[in-house]
Amino acid sequence: MSYTLGQEQLDGIEEILQRDLIDVGVRCVFLIDMAGNIIANRDNGKIKHDVYSLAALAAGNFGAVSAMAKIIGEGEFSLLFHKGKKENIHFNKIITEFLLITIFSNDISLGFLRLKVNETVEKIKQILESVQAS
Repeated sequence: MSYTLGQEQLDGIEEILQRDLIDVGVRCVFLIDMAGNIIANRDNGKIKHDVYSLAALAAGNFGAVSAMAKIIGEGEFSLLFHKGKKENIHFNKIITEFLLITIFSNDISLGFLRLKVNETVEKIKQILESVQAS
């Protein structure tokens, strides 16, 4: 499936990322395709991460974990989470072509983050489905 997002859709996605995740305390969030290309990117202004390298590595990580899932008889793992001392990374698959990568501190509980990410994913899916339908 191929998606061609216009500026209006990209702006809508970035607004959702800002309002639903950055404004509630997430440090950085980006939407990537499965090749590791960044589609949309938002942060709190204090992040110095190389998001392009992170995006490429995240896509590879997700691909490796998907292969492991198949080996153990799972179709896929649609969610990944890595916990660090200061920062955590949460991966969430959006349809088959996109991943939402969220970087957050220990100030935010994983349960709250998952709730906010699930809400965000549903909003982004609506935008992607409207593009697909047109």
